[in-house]
Amino acid sequence: MNTQRLLQEFLELVKIDSETKNERNIADILTKKLQELGFDVTEDDTAEKTGHGAGNLIANLPSTVADADPIFFTCHMDTVVPGKSIQPIVKVDGYIYSDGTTILGADDKAGIAALLEMAKVIQESDKPHGPIQFIITAGEESGLVGAKAMNPDYLHAKYGFAIDSDGEVGGIVTAAPYQSKLWTTIYGKTAHAGVAPEKGISAISLAAKSIAGMKLGRIDEETTANIGRFEGGKATNIVCEEAFILSEVRSINPDKMKNQIDLMVEKFATTSESLGGKAETTTQLMYPGFSIGDDEEVVQVAMKSIRNVGREPKIMTSGGGSDGNVFNGMGVPTVTLSVGYEEIHTKNERMPVKELEKLTELVLEIVGQAIRTV
Repeated sequence: MNTQRLLQEFLELVKIDSETKNERNIADILTKKLQELGFDVTEDDTAEKTGHGAGNLIANLPSTVADADPIFFTCHMDTVVPGKSIQPIVKVDGYIYSDGTTILGADDKAGIAALLEMAKVIQESDKPHGPIQFIITAGEESGLVGAKAMNPDYLHAKYGFAIDSDGEVGGIVTAAPYQSKLWTTIYGKTAHAGVAPEKGISAISLAAKSIAGMKLGRIDEETTANIGRFEGGKATNIVCEEAFILSEVRSINPDKMKNQIDLMVEKFATTSESLGGKAETTTQLMYPGFSIGDDEEVVQVAMKSIRNVGREPKIMTSGGGSDGNVFNGMGVPTVTLSVGYEEIHTKNERMPVKELEKLTELVLEIVGQAIRTV
């Protein structure tokens, strides 16, 4: 591993504007870099489906070892805002920062930099490896839209690693929740709020009373529920006729998620009807959850590799989703690995240089460990 080259690669990547939905420039640059490293690169058609600036990049490196199991690594190329004209600064404290006017973009360009350096080391040292696939997605920060739009037929791996979680390198996310959203409209009856309020039925009041009767927040150790948006009304002298509520439910257990959704839908409906109104709710599964046992091969490879680079594995359950959720849903066991970035999605975001180096050591070790498990 060339530490200085790795650092320069990371600094170059974060300077490339790639706010979510504007991935064209970085997709073209990454395609060229990967092709120069011997990968066969395909950009899929998800840009047409999602309206994002580019599709997902699917890059394949042929095996140098007979009968080795294929593995894949995934990162995302887009960032949150504000992510234009990022100016990274390497400070003497061992961290890389932005200049304070933007995010840094270590989420997830630290992961991409580590994979590129891993590929360079493989190329230069003739390191033996099985089939390696990189899937670099667009639109992760927009709700995993790139991964969700990707054709599962592109996946050729036995198992994989999403390089996109917080915490020091050594963390392994083996479980993450299913997420569903609920769109609820409450219908009341309009009236003049000052002249004849008793003739009206306030949709805002119906919604508020419904929500007040729900258990929200932390439901149990596996399940959460939240009201994310509540809007309605036009003026203070009009009894509100219609209100809208956007909410979500997450759970590691799909049955618990469904039960919580049913309770919320029922509460909206029964409360509204009992007071003369009506509620209509539609729901949608946004992404699947996953739970992978410690004895499964993908976890064992990750744990052995982490120990071999001098860290102790930390098995974690996440409350959020990642592209790893989607790829698990496509039938390929995928764990999410900690990258080491800190305070992501803020202007205080920073990346420890030592974690960038350790991450690169880890992905190199995983490549070797995957062969040894054959």
